[in-house]
Amino acid sequence: MKTSLVFIVITYIVGSIPFGLLFSKIKGIDIRKHGSGNIGATNVARVIGKGWGLFTLLLDFLKGYLPIKLYLLYYAQGPSDPLPGVLGLFAVCGHCFSIFLKGRGGKGVATAAGVFLAFSPKAFLAPVLIFIISVKLSGFVSVGSLLASASAPISMHLNGASPFIEPFLWLIVLVIWFQHRSNIKRLLSGKEMKI
Repeated sequence: MKTSLVFIVITYIVGSIPFGLLFSKIKGIDIRKHGSGNIGATNVARVIGKGWGLFTLLLDFLKGYLPIKLYLLYYAQGPSDPLPGVLGLFAVCGHCFSIFLKGRGGKGVATAAGVFLAFSPKAFLAPVLIFIISVKLSGFVSVGSLLASASAPISMHLNGASPFIEPFLWLIVLVIWFQHRSNIKRLLSGKEMKI
């Protein structure tokens, strides 16, 4: 129980680190006041450069990947252990509702991608393809993010995910869609920014 709580707390705190904001500060700006106002990789790439955007993407991704992978490798109690799912949810919630940003944060897509890959590289392939195709056809990263996130738990289920973690995967999707509510409004009104 103590180990579980330690993992949850550390996962949330690490998930809360706003790398995109920190990198923008290095460049002398506050990313929240530029572009879409989001601290994630897409806005970082738009505002301060693709290199910084890729670095943000990688670190946000690792916030989801590393806690799950470490727990699965060294502490997991078998397929009936729900804690990996809990950790995935807390990693994404840390990114989206950061303790360092008074409960604000990013969209959670890169961190969620890390979570899904940690669970199943095979199941991760379908959401990645859906993201790439959706963005290419629509021109909107937000469309790709919404569709890919919704497809991830389905792909996980089809590839034999534990039923003890599946509810947490769907909660992650709900968090991502909630964080994209302004994007959804802009998409519906025709005001969303393309790549």
